[in-house]
Amino acid sequence: MLGYVTADRPELKMREFEVYNGYYCGVCKSIARRYGQLPRMVLSYDAAFLALLIGSLYREEDQPAREHCIIHPIKKKTIVSNEAIDYAADVMLILAWHKLLDDARDEGKLHAKAAAKALKHIYHRLEAARPGLCLRVEKGLQGLTQLEKDKCANLDQAAEAFAKIMEAIFEEGPLPGGFKEQEVLRRIGYHLGKWIYLMDAIDDIDENIESGAYNPLLYRFNYEQGEEDFHGRIMETCEFNLYHYLGEIGRAADLLAIKKNEGIIENIIYKGLLRKTQNMTQKEE
Repeated sequence: MLGYVTADRPELKMREFEVYNGYYCGVCKSIARRYGQLPRMVLSYDAAFLALLIGSLYREEDQPAREHCIIHPIKKKTIVSNEAIDYAADVMLILAWHKLLDDARDEGKLHAKAAAKALKHIYHRLEAARPGLCLRVEKGLQGLTQLEKDKCANLDQAAEAFAKIMEAIFEEGPLPGGFKEQEVLRRIGYHLGKWIYLMDAIDDIDENIESGAYNPLLYRFNYEQGEEDFHGRIMETCEFNLYHYLGEIGRAADLLAIKKNEGIIENIIYKGLLRKTQNMTQKEE
């Protein structure tokens, strides 16, 4: 998850905005409480959505607290704590660990090597606590790495690899007893993974052209060196795929029996993701 999954904040009610930030800050506090201050650098609002969605399936009301924060030491912030938040925090760290390893291996970034070394003992703790999730994510990323090495030109195949990772993340979360909608969560994770992968590919086109790094869009649409209107040439197809993924996410989410924070979740799925999609595709015109 790369920071694309956010709410359309102007459309949130004041109470919803406070709860949304409470989940975000809750993930940050969860990381600090269990793993120390350094790993908090990997935080993103993607984690807040994951925690909100899983937490919404429980009937128990949130019990927010007001606490000081290392970034905001004077004014207290709303903090939500629950099992879903701890899970989302662990997911962020698992993905961050693998991203750092990838950066250190493929791009030789010194800061990535240093950060990976610092997080190594934490990842071992995560492997012990969530072995199934770590194994599924690792296997999925190995498959994705191989596709990148092969310069895969099949966009669906490349996106599928990341979609299966997201499917595992949404499936492995802590769910209430008697929960019978596992397939729905898998579908949300799967199509959200495809959406994130394509959004990231679009976002990285110029950088990847300059660096020579793999980008499925460059191979799928046969980019020619120096081509000036590559973005314009591919954007209609990209838009079609992105809106298709959003439609599938929405149809799946409609099947969930959400018990709380429904307005925030609907805002993210039906407004936040849509706004991100529009901003990403329209800026390339």
